Amino acid sequence: MKIIPLSEGAFTIDATKKFVPFNLDKDDLQQRPVGSLLVEIQPFAVVTSKDIIVIDTGLGFNMPDGTLQIHQNLLNNGIGPMEVTKVLLSHLHKDHAGGIYKTDEVLKQKFLSFPNATYYAHKDEIEYALAKGTPSYHVEDFDGIQNSDQVVLLEGDGEIDDYISYWVTGAHSKCHQVFLIEEDGQKIFFGGDVAPQLQQMKNRFIAKYDMDGRKSMELRQQWWQQGEKEKWTFLFYHDIKTPVFSY
Repeated sequence: MKIIPLSEGAFTIDATKKFVPFNLDKDDLQQRPVGSLLVEIQPFAVVTSKDIIVIDTGLGFNMPDGTLQIHQNLLNNGIGPMEVTKVLLSHLHKDHAGGIYKTDEVLKQKFLSFPNATYYAHKDEIEYALAKGTPSYHVEDFDGIQNSDQVVLLEGDGEIDDYISYWVTGAHSKCHQVFLIEEDGQKIFFGGDVAPQLQQMKNRFIAKYDMDGRKSMELRQQWWQQGEKEKWTFLFYHDIKTPVFSY
């Protein structure tokens, strides 16, 4: 399997839940509001023998020419948006769900950004996010997917096409889920925002931004031990330095 990080850049985020671009060479974190977190926004593409998979969809920002940034990142790696066959959604916070749709400015309509893909989202996460709304969720980013023929509404734990496992974890958001892709002896694990950075896997850390920080910490420890035993490759959505780590 081939892993392609689709970095959208570094950002700081504070209590306002706004993502402010951060230049690693020029900007000073100390000049940002107290408590600001420095994070990468980094969806992934995973190319298997069966599929081209996108995992989470980023902020949904456009390039200066109007191209959706996640589309451009894929094109830079030789993959067209029409080639993507599956989109896996861990949860619907705005930094993970912003690229679900692409808006046509001429027609003033939005379309699923990967027209030939099947999207996989948790049914209860959608319902919760629609009810909760701002500041963590931008309803306009995902409203409508619950009624789309391209979307499979997942419930509980299970498997997709006999090689992608999904587990509902909660802990970070109401019905956050994680994915394990297995092919030819290789195992790729995406822990979403329960396991967003390498350093958090190595330390006992309770995050205030999690719905249940203690549960997130315990899950990270469990996955880290299992990953070491089973030689997982970890994908870290918010890690500035290490997007991919393999045992």
